[in-house]
Amino acid sequence: MPTTARDLTLEHFRRIDGHADVWAVFRDAGALAAVVAALVEPFRNERITAVCGIESRGFLLGGAAAVELGVGFVPVRKGEGLLPGDTVTRRASPDYRDLRHTLRLQRSSLGPGDRVLLIDDWIETGSRAAAVRSMAEECGADRAGCGVVVDQLAAARRDALGALHGLVAARDLPPYGS
Repeated sequence: MPTTARDLTLEHFRRIDGHADVWAVFRDAGALAAVVAALVEPFRNERITAVCGIESRGFLLGGAAAVELGVGFVPVRKGEGLLPGDTVTRRASPDYRDLRHTLRLQRSSLGPGDRVLLIDDWIETGSRAAAVRSMAEECGADRAGCGVVVDQLAAARRDALGALHGLVAARDLPPYGS
């Protein structure tokens, strides 16, 4: 019986119609709790004041991580979804599908003295993580790190993003067709 967040992630991971799917982790309360606790564990002593999450799975994981740490949550929207007030905007570099997302966060949600943890389900190119870091810094905040369920980031990109904690390396996932 799986006991670690890594094991639970691998147990719930599946491939559907050629796409990687981590949604089943959200359906299992025990797996979700274990994954969230493991995502924030390396950052518990980093004086985190806010957790950012990128739409959409990052909203779910980030909100849960914020509760786990006892801090607030800051949503990072893609595209044109509702986000009232003055926003900080970045157009991320192309992702693994060669798409460029426009990301936004409310300027008033972060400020000097904030230490931000970015939580998401998957990191491939680091383009969105870099954009969130830049937006947080524009607001005066410092990004403490990034926690992801699946880490597929190339070694050459790691230094630019700072502290990164992944529960599962993409190379350890079941292959397509399995």
